[in-house]
Amino acid sequence: MTQLEPIVVIGAGVGGLTTAALLAKAGCDVTVLEAHVYPGGCAGTFFHKNYRFEAGATLAGGFYPGGPMDIVARALDIASWPARADEPAMVVHLPDGQTIARYGDERRWEEYRRAFGETGETFFRWQEACADALWDLALRAPAWPPQSPGEVASLVRDGLAWLAADLRRRLHPPLLADAFRPVAAHLQNAPHALCLFVDAQLLIAAQTTSAYANALYGAAALDLPRRGVVHLQGGIGAIAETLVDAVRRHGGKVLLRQEVERIVYEKGEPTAVVTRRGERFPARTVVANLPPWNIARLMGDHAPEALRRLPENPEPGWGAFTVYVGFDAGIVEPDAPLHHQVIEREPLGEGNSIFLSLSPDWDESRAPRGRRALTISTHTALDPWWKLFRFDRRRYEQRKAHYLERILRSAERVLPGLRAHADLILPGTPVTFQRFTRRMRGWVGGFPQTSLFRTWGPRLDRSLWMVGDSIFPGQSTAAVALGGLRVARAILAEAGAPDAVAAHRLSAANAPASEAA
Repeated sequence: MTQLEPIVVIGAGVGGLTTAALLAKAGCDVTVLEAHVYPGGCAGTFFHKNYRFEAGATLAGGFYPGGPMDIVARALDIASWPARADEPAMVVHLPDGQTIARYGDERRWEEYRRAFGETGETFFRWQEACADALWDLALRAPAWPPQSPGEVASLVRDGLAWLAADLRRRLHPPLLADAFRPVAAHLQNAPHALCLFVDAQLLIAAQTTSAYANALYGAAALDLPRRGVVHLQGGIGAIAETLVDAVRRHGGKVLLRQEVERIVYEKGEPTAVVTRRGERFPARTVVANLPPWNIARLMGDHAPEALRRLPENPEPGWGAFTVYVGFDAGIVEPDAPLHHQVIEREPLGEGNSIFLSLSPDWDESRAPRGRRALTISTHTALDPWWKLFRFDRRRYEQRKAHYLERILRSAERVLPGLRAHADLILPGTPVTFQRFTRRMRGWVGGFPQTSLFRTWGPRLDRSLWMVGDSIFPGQSTAAVALGGLRVARAILAEAGAPDAVAAHRLSAANAPASEAA
């Protein structure tokens, strides 16, 4: 495998660490370089004034038997994840005061009928059937979009095996049509409350609403509660910490506080990665767990055409306005759900819809005794924040204070008295997010999933790969882990190494989705 070594992975997000751990287990010389003081990137957990807050991502799924995180664990000899199942996955609060609990078990049907009547049940019957089909395909880690003759052949094999598993349903014309139409095609004449509910859920799961979200992707994204949501001991960053242990256990290196400044090229090939500390790490293969814009900056004049054609700013895409709160646990009802989505009005985002995630009462590492940690976020456009930050700092601070007040007011629909019982309130804008994650302009969540045919492939150049939420299947810890599996397999295949994860992938592909963690 020497023709591909040494390998440098830039960024210790879940996707990059999954790739690195699999390559290390296969015997490769792998080094992961992470700019921050902790791993995880957008799915990291940071420490501040005796609290541990989830920096960005707060929903962790895919841990059910045969699911993405189970496949990763078995491929990397991870005995178990430090996870506990949570039910319901979340509660959605509509503007009229109605609440809908998103259960993973049979109680979900009673909730849908109560809230939306027969139309709701019909919609979610379609959604679940579609999601079952798409997840069965996704768990085979298909090479989408294919980038080589070998990947085309692999995709055909996976596709034929997927079709053969349920030929009658998977050759059904409506399912094929869903590859080209939006989720909204299944919401015609639906009550407004159902449309609003679906739009709000898609915004957090697919970065867009039903009018634009691809039906196949949207159906799979809406399926997260049914497939099981978990909480991690110590916060969602425990996923990355477990993967760091796996990289090191299999002989790889993970180095923190090593922000990459550039990729060095000689004769059109990468030869090294240089960090801001001035350290130089030899590299014949580079895997970048970064958005395309960040990768383009590191490559400079060596960037391939696809990166040169990028617009100046990450569009389309969202940033996040986040609020981290440490508060008195006494205001939380016993056994209260830990995730909440609160919808105030349309258009969604910009403080009109927020997402709250509470630390579990059983996790004493997240907050001082008698206190709880809370992460709140809302989608927000990037440009207004950056323009004000650069040209009018006073108005930037005013806007931040306005968003903070609105968001805390909405959060008190779930936690009455929150502001009065808080001892720490820490707001963050896309400017803040760029500073801590290094993602260009604080862009988060990956590309809005509007088409299966406009997705990035992971191979950017002969020896340069991209992993993370910019490649198929997109955002979420489970999705980027699947992307990491694909990239590791492709690199190993090029070196002629055996497919180290194929057995785990194929045996897991047909595991029942109902076996939630």
